Formats: sequence, C-alpha cells, structure tokens
Amino acid sequence: MSIKNILPSEIEKESFRIIRSELAAMGKEIPDEVEPTVVRVIHTTADFEYADTMRFSEGAVEKIKDALRSGAHIVTDTNMALCGVSKKTLEKFGGQVHCFMADEDIARLAKERSVTRAYVSMEKAARLGTATVFAIGNAPTALLRLRELYDNEGFRPSAIIAVPVGFVNVVEAKELIMEMDVPCIVNVGRKGGSTVAAAICNSILYNM
Repeated sequence: MSIKNILPSEIEKESFRIIRSELAAMGKEIPDEVEPTVVRVIHTTADFEYADTMRFSEGAVEKIKDALRSGAHIVTDTNMALCGVSKKTLEKFGGQVHCFMADEDIARLAKERSVTRAYVSMEKAARLGTATVFAIGNAPTALLRLRELYDNEGFRPSAIIAVPVGFVNVVEAKELIMEMDVPCIVNVGRKGGSTVAAAICNSILYNM
C-alpha cells in the first residue's frame, strides 16, 4: 500500500482526474455539457453508476445557468442540501437558497392536512414570486406536489433537479417530472440524496 502525498488544495483536482480516468477506462463517454455534473456527483458518492442513470432534458444545464444568472432562487427539500449549496457563488448572481421544512407554518399545515412537510413546502416555494430552481434530494412527495401544481395551477419552475433517494414512490415521482415541459436533471431509480442534489447545484454554479 502506498499513500499519496498530496497538498490539500490538490485533493479535489486529483479526485476528478481519477474519476475521469476510470470513466475513460470503462468506455464511458459523457457529453461535454453534462460531464462536470456527472463527475461531481460521482465525486460526492464514489458511485460510478450515476454515469449511466442520470438523465438531462435537452439543454438543461445551460437553461439552469441562464436562470441562475438572472437571479433565480434555489429551493431544497432538506436543510442538508441547503447547507451544501454554495450560497456565496449563488449570491453573486442575486439568488438565494431556501428550505422551508423547519418552518412552523409548514409543520402545522402538514399535520392539519395529513401530508408531508415537503408537500406543503412546495406550495410555499411556489408563492415566492421569483424564478425558482428546485433541488429535491429526499422527498418524492415534493416532486408529486410540483407535478400537481404544474398540472392544476399552471406553475412553471425554472428547472427541477429530481434526485430523491428511497423506496416509496421515488421511481414513479421522478418519471412524472421527466414528463413535464420543464428543464430537469433526474437520477432514475432509487438512488440520490441531499448531497447529490447539492452537488448538482454546485456543479452548475462552479461552471458559470
């Protein structure tokens, strides 16, 4: 066993080099537009399966960049994702990151209506009055509510990053998002998570 002596500032760069080298050895060809996002997700998870399971609607990355450059906000479904998104980078363009899951009004309404906090959070986010990119890494009920708002109330987010992890309604909720006429980045199947949602946001922010 040999331990590499690498400067702290070089660790991420070397990790990305290793990932790209291993993808090439596997014969994986990732389109240039989405390659930084796929690589950062693999870096976050150490899971190369994401190279096969991530789906991008046409021009999704550039459309999200355009929205963020114009001051779009990001809404997440967990405080973990909220913490992970680079606020300093987003603020350069006038945007903010929000998570309403811990708000008292969300907890009260969710209990009264016997729905999840994530479900109600999406309603609050839809009333922000700003262009919004949704980064959902935990709750498929958030995606289901976004689809309902799209179908029934004409709500049109700037984009949806749909990567919840789990077993109940996860696969189905992601499929419903891919049917929408909204820019989206989706990881099909059960895998995902808050760290993946944040990594996708940062992959876009860091390349703007």
